[in-house]
Amino acid sequence: MRLGYNTNGLAHHRILDAIELLADEGYESVAITLDAGALDPYDDPESLARQTRQVRSALDRRGLARVVETGARFLLNPRMKHDPTLMDDDPSRREVRTDFLRRSIDLADALGAEAVSFWSGRSAASLGEEEGLDRLATALQPLLRHAERTGMPLAFEPEPGMFIDTLARFARLDERVRHPLFDLTIDIGHLHCNQEGDIPTLIRGWGDRMRNIHIEDMLPGIHEHLMFGEGTIDFPPIARALREIGYPGGAHVELSRQSHMAVEAVRASATFLRALFSSDDP
Repeated sequence: MRLGYNTNGLAHHRILDAIELLADEGYESVAITLDAGALDPYDDPESLARQTRQVRSALDRRGLARVVETGARFLLNPRMKHDPTLMDDDPSRREVRTDFLRRSIDLADALGAEAVSFWSGRSAASLGEEEGLDRLATALQPLLRHAERTGMPLAFEPEPGMFIDTLARFARLDERVRHPLFDLTIDIGHLHCNQEGDIPTLIRGWGDRMRNIHIEDMLPGIHEHLMFGEGTIDFPPIARALREIGYPGGAHVELSRQSHMAVEAVRASATFLRALFSSDDP
C-alpha cells in the first residue's frame, strides 16, 4: 500500500508544485483531480498535451504512482456543483458528463495512471430505484467500451447523497454491469458516515475489487471530510485489514476543504498515516 494524497486538497497550488510538495513529504501516490488550471480536459489541445507531458515527467521522476479523479466541483457547470451527471433525465446533459469521463480516461492513459475514479451523481426524486439502476448501467456502457481501448480500470465510488451512496447499492449496480474493468473506489470516511457496518469486514469482503482508496476522518451521519483525529473513525483495525488483504494501491488522503492550509494538512496526514500503517500491532 502506498501513502497518497488527492490534489483537490491542494487547490491553490500549481499541479507541478503540488507533486513536488507531496514527494518531498514522503507520499508515494497522487490522486489527480482534473480541474480548471490542473489538467483541464477542455484546455487548448496543444497546451493540455504539453502540461500532461510535464505532469507525467514530474511523477515519473519522483517515483509517484497516480490515479485520475473526476470530482471537480464546477468544471462542467460554473453555477452548480457536480452538474450535470450520469443520472440526469435529459440525455444531452448525461452526454456532457460522459464526454468528460471519456476525456478523463484518455488523460489517465496519457499519464500512465492506474485507474479513473468517478461516481453516479444525484438523481431526481421522481426516479425509481430500478429505473435509476438501469439508467446508470446503460450510461456506463460507452465509458467501458472507451476504457477497453487502453485497458484503463474504472473505479466507481459510492458517495453519500448520490444515487449510488453505499456498497450495498454499488453491489446492485455491479450485478447489472459485470465488466472486468469496472471496479471500486472505497472512501473510508464514507463507510463511517453512512454507518454501513464494520469497516474492516467490508474491506476484507471487497478487497479484490478495490482499485483506489480515499481516507480521512469523519463523523457518523455527517458528510464532512475531517483531519485525522477530528472524527470518530477507529483506524488501527482498518490498517490491519488492509495489511491482511495485501492492498497494493494508493490510500489517498482526501481533504478538499483544507486547501487553505494544505501544507499543514499534507504534513499532519503523512505523520498520522505513516505511524498507522507502519505499526506492528496484531
